[in-house]
Amino acid sequence: MTAILIFFFSHWFLSLFFHTFFLHRYASHQMYTTSKGWERIFYFCTWFFQGTSYLVPRAYGAMHRMHHEYSDTEHDPHSPHFFKDVWSMMWQTRKLYNDIYTGEKVLDEKFTTNPPLPVWNAMDRFGDHTITRLAWAGIYIGFYVAFAPAWYWFLLLPIHFLIGPVQGAVVNWCGHKYGYKSFDNGDKSKNTSPWGILLLGELFQNNHHKYKDSPNFAKKWFELDPTYPVMKFFNAIGIIKLKTAKVKVVKMKAAA
Repeated sequence: MTAILIFFFSHWFLSLFFHTFFLHRYASHQMYTTSKGWERIFYFCTWFFQGTSYLVPRAYGAMHRMHHEYSDTEHDPHSPHFFKDVWSMMWQTRKLYNDIYTGEKVLDEKFTTNPPLPVWNAMDRFGDHTITRLAWAGIYIGFYVAFAPAWYWFLLLPIHFLIGPVQGAVVNWCGHKYGYKSFDNGDKSKNTSPWGILLLGELFQNNHHKYKDSPNFAKKWFELDPTYPVMKFFNAIGIIKLKTAKVKVVKMKAAA
């Protein structure tokens, strides 16, 4: 049982870390700069720890930029306010993601070139290949065969298989439906604490939609973004260089 729990939580938090640190804060928002060598290391780690559910950074980044541009409107790729349940939201998100990745969906250049998205075609072809994904699935299943003390532990396997989309769905669904608002961003984004801590800062959505380029998603004294201290450490030792954040300005309609 101990081995399964260690494996499950290691997979969950390492996948989540590279989801928020690389896919979200770098590919989507370029909150920091780094060398091409370190970019490739982070790119590889994102594939390694997401495994079966690897998300191609350029497709994820473009779609996430759309989410900020159209937050909680009918053009938002994954606003929970336009879907009857989380499963239909996940299905629609996956479809758009695939269309962006394959080029069937042609996006405005503002979502793909400003700033440029990270691209490593060889890694993406390998990581996105069906055989590669099935190989990861086989590794997960083999670990459970070796260490699971009872059949019901195998019920955790679907989370392993879909860990990236599951984490994204939790953030997008809960982060725009439940919690409190610290800022009026013109959308329905919320902060959800303490779950924001357990999701490595990702559920401070209201803060993030206000300061979309800020590497620290926590803004109040009682909020904690566990990813930010890691980024500060990487910045201090020269692996990355944090950028100065910009504030989102919302134009409010004048009262009649």
